[in-house]
This record gives sequence, structure tokens and C-alpha cells, in this order.
Amino acid sequence: MSDESWKTAYRSFYYEHAPIPEDLELDSAKTALLVIDIQNAYLTESADPAERTRWAPFMARMHQQVIPNTRRLIDRCRESKIDVIFARIACQLPDGRDRSLSQRKPGFNNLLLPKDEWASQIIDALAPHPDEIVVLKTTDSALTGTSLRLTLHNMGIQHVICAGIFTDQCISSTVRSLADESFDVIVCHDACAAATNELHEHELRSINWIYCQVASTDETLGFIRSFSP
Repeated sequence: MSDESWKTAYRSFYYEHAPIPEDLELDSAKTALLVIDIQNAYLTESADPAERTRWAPFMARMHQQVIPNTRRLIDRCRESKIDVIFARIACQLPDGRDRSLSQRKPGFNNLLLPKDEWASQIIDALAPHPDEIVVLKTTDSALTGTSLRLTLHNMGIQHVICAGIFTDQCISSTVRSLADESFDVIVCHDACAAATNELHEHELRSINWIYCQVASTDETLGFIRSFSP
């Protein structure tokens, strides 16, 4: 993880010489927090000892950084009257026939998560409030095949803060979709995770500046400080 300020960190080749940006401020009435795919399925350890070992760094990052920082973002946004929205992978049909091709391919992405099953639910530590929007998706992007784009526009949202998993998959796809729809996006790098830190860091450099601004949780909380009630 970079220790630099968001203004200079995670610069790719394309933006190596880009000018230093102005300070960011987020108007709570025009900002939403989007928490992506922090579901029971991904926080359940494998019964296979070798797989548990392989995924141990990811699990450690989730429990030590991502979940606590996402909790901080959720709490602060709720206090500041910023809408908190959740996205989760969940198919409508028990046999998963409604899933996109990307979630039916053999291997890790072969996801059968019916909407009412425990595995598809957001973890208890970050559970949505009854009046908060939860988007069900069968693709990587939370905008593709859902009403989220229209919902955000209807709510007058211009800025979207993103947290969740996986940085190089659903986070990246969602961020790119949001940017294509002209939303201003902030990705909290210490409230996200990929399967490995290498994948995480590489993807942050790929999306930073072009599709979003990458910042820490502390920096992001600072962006909304002056708009707290």
C-alpha cells in the first residue's frame, strides 16, 4: 500500500506527470457510499486446508482493514446523511439460470448465490438498514442489468464512494461503469481487497485518475468533514 497522499499515489504511466489536483470536497446531498459484495460467501473459510492457507492473506486483510474501514465509512455516511447503498451478487432463480456468462464459467467465478440464501447476504457486521437500497446483480458491475444508474440520477447523486471486493473484478467493473455514466468516483484503497495484494495494487493503478480517485478511508472521511451536520 502506498503511504503517499491521494494526490500523488497510485499513478500509472499515463498520469505520471499529471498536475497535482485541488482538494476534494463531497456534498452530502450529492454523495452516496456504495458497498460492493462483502457477502457471507467470501468470508467463509474453505474446508480444504490448502485453500485456507492460500486465502489467509485475503482473510486477514478483510478482517483487519477492509471490514473495519468499511464500517467507519458506513457510520460516518449515515451520520452525515449520505446515502449508503449495497450491491451483492445474487441470482433470482434457485438454479441460477439468470446469471450472466461471467458468473457461470468454471472455476472461481462460477457463482451460484440465490438471493434468499445465507451465502449471498451482506455480512452481519455491515448489515444494511431496512431503509437502505440493496442492489442484486448477476454481473461484475453493479450498474449492468440493474436500475442503479437511474436510481443514482433520480437521487441527484454526483459523487460515489466505493468500498468492497474484489478490487480487480467487481470494484473495477463498477467504477468503470460509473465513470462512463459521468459519476465522480472515489475508491477507498484500504476498504477494498483483491485475492492478492499484487492484484489489488495493480488494479488501483489501472483505474486511478482515468475512472476514479483512489484515496484512503481517512482521506475520504476528510473530504466530507465540512459537510457534516
